[in-house]
Amino acid sequence: MTYKEIRKNEEVKALIAKGNANLGSLGYTDHSEAHCSLVAERASFVLQQFGYPAHEIELAKIAGFMHDIGNAVNRRQHAEYGALLANEILKQTDLPAEDRITIVSAIGNHDESTGGAVDAVSAALIIADKTDVRRNRVRVKDKSMYDIHDRVNFAVTEANLKINLEKKQIALNLQIDESICTMYEYFDIFLGRMQMCRHAAEILGARFKLTANGSKAL
Repeated sequence: MTYKEIRKNEEVKALIAKGNANLGSLGYTDHSEAHCSLVAERASFVLQQFGYPAHEIELAKIAGFMHDIGNAVNRRQHAEYGALLANEILKQTDLPAEDRITIVSAIGNHDESTGGAVDAVSAALIIADKTDVRRNRVRVKDKSMYDIHDRVNFAVTEANLKINLEKKQIALNLQIDESICTMYEYFDIFLGRMQMCRHAAEILGARFKLTANGSKAL
């Protein structure tokens, strides 16, 4: 089982689509294949930069693409539901049990309310997922209807994830339009996620840094 194959898996694609539709009905931002693909590729990028072997990178990509399938069941505990669903799907493939369990563990630990990084694959998934902040994740077109989650995503005009190997640093650099969202509102939503990234970076032997409008925030 490869990342390319899991991207074509009809059950996985259907679960992502249903989960995204469910969250759209509940007022959440985009969690479609676009988000899942970005997370997969970003997790790959993180591990590549730190010199991890191709095998672990492939597992991180699979976990990244599948990480939100639990939203098809329920938003609450979606990480745990997703892990259980992924386990059943991956059991039907030729993936070795150890690799399957690594992927399932990463998915089950990616939500800040209940999880945390436990190994390199889960750390890369967390960093990739929690740093996907961009205004085109907002679904609502009428700005008067935005809730705080919409505002904090729409306010981000630029987001760059940078890795400095010499400093052993992972940095998320944001430009935030403070006429749309105050810094207080941003951190009210994202502080827990950024702290989760800090622990994930430590698992990779690095430090996590967040800058907002040129100033160090974390």
